[in-house]
Amino acid sequence: QLQLVESGGGLVQSGGSLRLSCAASGFSLDYGAVGWFRQAPGKEREGVSCLSISTGRTTYADSVKGRFTISRDNAKNTVYLQMNNLKPEDTAVYVCAAMSSPLYYSCSASMDLYDTWGQGTQVTVSS
Repeated sequence: QLQLVESGGGLVQSGGSLRLSCAASGFSLDYGAVGWFRQAPGKEREGVSCLSISTGRTTYADSVKGRFTISRDNAKNTVYLQMNNLKPEDTAVYVCAAMSSPLYYSCSASMDLYDTWGQGTQVTVSS
């Protein structure tokens, strides 16, 4: 069974840090791409960051550049999102998703090309 499981969310004050994990099971993150998305109450889902495993390229939303870092641990088959200097506007449910096909790996690709999604983890940043 193909599955992504997020963890690491929680409640922090403005300026704090969290590290989110996205662990893959049932498949190896050997190619394709992994993206982090978030959805705040009353808002549409927003792309936060992406790591193209096939090319090594990383992307970030303008709102998180310089604060968030996406990375990968091959041995643990896990992708991380290090979030520093968190702001109240970062409050959302964060989900990870994967393009598991070698045919799809561009971080500029449509969200529709992500074929596996996690359940989400809540991040709350208080002012």
